[in-house]
Amino acid sequence: MNAMTGSDTAGDDPAAWRPDDPIDTSATARARLDANGIVTGWSEGARRLLGYRSAEVIGRPAARLLPEEPPTETLRSLKTQPRWNGTVTLLHRDGHRLAVHLLAHRRAPDHEGEGGGEWLLVSPLTRPSSPRQDDALVMWAFTRSPFTTALYDTGLRLRRANTDMERVIGLPEAAMRGLRVSEIVVDPESDRTEQCMRRALETGEQQHLQQSLHLAGQESESVWTTLLVPVRDAEGTVRGVLLSAHDVTEEHLARGRLALLNEASIRIGSTLDLARTAQELADVAIPHLADFVTVDLLPAIEGGDDPRAGSPPSPVVLRRVAYQSVLEGCPEVVVRRGTVAAYPDESTAARCLTTGRPLIENVTVPGIDQVARQAPDRAEQMRRFGFHSVLAVPMRARGITLGVATFSRHRRPEPFERDDLLLGEEITARAAVCIDNARRYTRERLTSLTLQSSLLPQRLPPQAAVDVASRYLPASTRAGVGGDWFDVIPLSGTRVALVVGDVVGHGIQASATMGRLRTAVRTLADVDLPPDELLTHLDDMVIRMSAEGESAADTVGDIGATCLYAVYDPVSRRCTLARAGHPGPALVTPDGAVEFPDVPAGPPLGLGGLPFEVAEIELPEGSLLALFTDGLIEARGRDFDEGLDVLRKALARPAQSLESTCDTVLQALLPDHAADDVALLIARTCALDAAHVATWDVPPDPSAVAETRKKATRQLDAWGLDEAAFVTELVVSELVTNAIRYGGAPIQLRLILDRNLICEVSDASNTAPHLRRARTFDEGGRGLLLVAQLTQGWGTRQTYTGKTIWAEQALSVPPSPPSTRTD
Repeated sequence: MNAMTGSDTAGDDPAAWRPDDPIDTSATARARLDANGIVTGWSEGARRLLGYRSAEVIGRPAARLLPEEPPTETLRSLKTQPRWNGTVTLLHRDGHRLAVHLLAHRRAPDHEGEGGGEWLLVSPLTRPSSPRQDDALVMWAFTRSPFTTALYDTGLRLRRANTDMERVIGLPEAAMRGLRVSEIVVDPESDRTEQCMRRALETGEQQHLQQSLHLAGQESESVWTTLLVPVRDAEGTVRGVLLSAHDVTEEHLARGRLALLNEASIRIGSTLDLARTAQELADVAIPHLADFVTVDLLPAIEGGDDPRAGSPPSPVVLRRVAYQSVLEGCPEVVVRRGTVAAYPDESTAARCLTTGRPLIENVTVPGIDQVARQAPDRAEQMRRFGFHSVLAVPMRARGITLGVATFSRHRRPEPFERDDLLLGEEITARAAVCIDNARRYTRERLTSLTLQSSLLPQRLPPQAAVDVASRYLPASTRAGVGGDWFDVIPLSGTRVALVVGDVVGHGIQASATMGRLRTAVRTLADVDLPPDELLTHLDDMVIRMSAEGESAADTVGDIGATCLYAVYDPVSRRCTLARAGHPGPALVTPDGAVEFPDVPAGPPLGLGGLPFEVAEIELPEGSLLALFTDGLIEARGRDFDEGLDVLRKALARPAQSLESTCDTVLQALLPDHAADDVALLIARTCALDAAHVATWDVPPDPSAVAETRKKATRQLDAWGLDEAAFVTELVVSELVTNAIRYGGAPIQLRLILDRNLICEVSDASNTAPHLRRARTFDEGGRGLLLVAQLTQGWGTRQTYTGKTIWAEQALSVPPSPPSTRTD
């Protein structure tokens, strides 16, 4: 405001206006009033209007210039209005009255909050009065208007066209005068324009249009916004239509580029599949950017490897990953998907990768001839489809060159421009990051799969308790390989442990954690811990691993896992189970009935402080026990109970083998790719009948050792194992003697004939014997050492009623069908 009125206080200063100045500031009367109505500014024009010099007015109330007090309503309205205009009667210095047209502006507060309430008053001293001069000025303005403008009469015939209209149409006004729009521009949009012109004439309302026109002399379509305004005479009668059009092609293209970028951000990178991401790039660019698109990658990329540093060697070798065309079936393509092709140094793709910069090339006849000398098939396609412009963009992400995206035009007539290059760079850069993510994911997935495969059992160990079949399916989604595992662990006394577990998370970290837990389970199983105690120790281990992860900078804390641990004894046909946050097993009885045993649900591993409970069930010989991870049951669109019902039906179907049962289960529950890792372990139980087991109760008297030894010898004779009698007598003597001397009643001896001969002595004491080396003059301490030397293995396992010491002998020849003595 100060800039507007900076000279208002000049008063009678003759320098306020110079004759050579094209703008005569003194031709406007200007005055400023503060919020209290005191004059604070007075221009030379105001002096010329009312005769007062600035010194006579400034600092005095403006009301002195009024012949009478203004109405109260007018003064009240001025307090709320930002602007006022009207005719006001003012007093001249010589006393006569003047009717003055006045425009008053309320001054807004400045950035410091000052100036609010002040007014600027302006009034012109003279007004142009020559209609002929006005008409000429209006016509000059119409002719020179930067907007494409034309005037049509009520018959929709052109009367006048400005210079820009002549430029756009390419015709002078004289050639167009008297013609309709549809006769000047032959285009379907012309008919729509005339319909809107008629509507403007009939309704008297403005009409708006946005049109795409292919004008004569232009290679491509242009986009226009058109305003049709009815023209009225002094009586208000509509006499014609004024057409005013504005070329918004550049704005339209810019909006299209922004829309394409937005579409690219949504569509590109929807998966971590490398080929699919490349195809998404090609699909997005058609048809808005190019008529034909190819995406070629360096061969090392697809394996997840890092390409060599620097420019690729000559000739450049690329693998075609994706392509797309505006033509159905992509008839332009020469190199098919998956094909590795060499590109000569002069080719667009090779030069783009060598320089590391995008480039635009116009296809010329000499250029096609040069291509024909090295790749005649490509040159033939370029001639056939009329390729005329090519844009090549290197695909780079995180400092690594991945390949090149090539955009070509053969249907759109306009060549690629710089804006197209920027757009191609942007969408290619987004695709390159997604492809690099897919490459890194592929590498990590392969590493995780390799690690996990090495940690899972390569082949299940031989044992007589169960027949087993298993499956492991890694996740097929972007989540990556998880930490599911299974195991079959032979235990003493022909028993076997069946294990299934699941580590929370995915990737190498989950696979490594799974390996540590599997090793820990095997270690704890070797000391024959009951299932609930084993899970307790495993829970403590997970808590320690989480603490280690939280304190290490390169690992992740808060490790969680679930586990189901089952021990099956083929002698008693009893199975003892405990679970830590893991789904319970499925049981199929020999008659085909499927049930889910009630196993107490313990907390997941890693919570700590909560107990685990066991369940013990007796299994008929030939029962199926199915252990699995939650990835088998929980799938998208299906809850847990529905999954169990599908599993029940799948297990109930007759199958020729356990392998067939595994396939049936997977096909029923996972017809498509697994969304999460899946581990499945199916075991058919076997049983050792009385002919393979001999059991004797032993009195807690040292004299009973000899009789017990004789019973064991007679049993070996019945089994046809005379060659094992010597070692068995020694083992029985030592183990029974230790039980009588250091253990507690009841004492029991059991011989089990399987692939090997197992001798077990149980008593009620929890004290386990220890192997030690006896000194020269010691009378004892050599028995367990002899047992360890003469047998394949020995050990101790704790039971809920005491302990069992066992020793296992390897048999030199397969045993004959056994029989059991009755004595």
